[in-house]
Amino acid sequence: MIVTIVGAGNMARGIGTRALAGGHSVRLHDRTRAKAEELATALSQAAPEADVTAVGPDAVGGSDIVVLALPCPAGRDVAAAWAGALAGKTVVDISNPVDFTTFDSLTVPPGTSAAEQIAAAVPESRVVKAFNTTFAGPLTEGQVAGRPLDVFIAGDDDTAKQTVSALVSAAGLRPLDVGPLRRARELEAFQFLHMASQERLGLNWSSAIAILP
Repeated sequence: MIVTIVGAGNMARGIGTRALAGGHSVRLHDRTRAKAEELATALSQAAPEADVTAVGPDAVGGSDIVVLALPCPAGRDVAAAWAGALAGKTVVDISNPVDFTTFDSLTVPPGTSAAEQIAAAVPESRVVKAFNTTFAGPLTEGQVAGRPLDVFIAGDDDTAKQTVSALVSAAGLRPLDVGPLRRARELEAFQFLHMASQERLGLNWSSAIAILP
């Protein structure tokens, strides 16, 4: 598959690393082209045989999956601006709508989620929530203490969820379908709690969610 990742931060690096490990082609886009090119170079150096390159926004049309590796509400804004190009595409939202100024609340109203807001902005796309409960460091490694990471997946389109599950499985991770897109509300709230409790638990941002079999 061709996986286009919008954004060039740590999560883009982690998802890009895993997608390449699964044998997929990766296209990187960032509003600052140099950042996308820098990440493409780093990923190429780590996996010399990989198919990865920086692209412009017009490359979205040739993608099988578009991952919005952007914070909230930037992912929603980009999706809305690209609504036409994203029509019919599987769009993955990884964001957590946390108020980072206070770290005391979510920024979306009760009864909705960042993923649902993105879905409303691109009604002709198939939006899936995934990767929001994994931190970038463990995601890049693909495992913690020898165990594969769990990736919770929520969405209203079964085919889109199967496509994302295939991406996750090929990357050496474990996909867990948790139901319709509205389950993103719980996933986002859960990760907010996970993030906010790091210091109290004596952990750090490199910890990861793993569910025992």
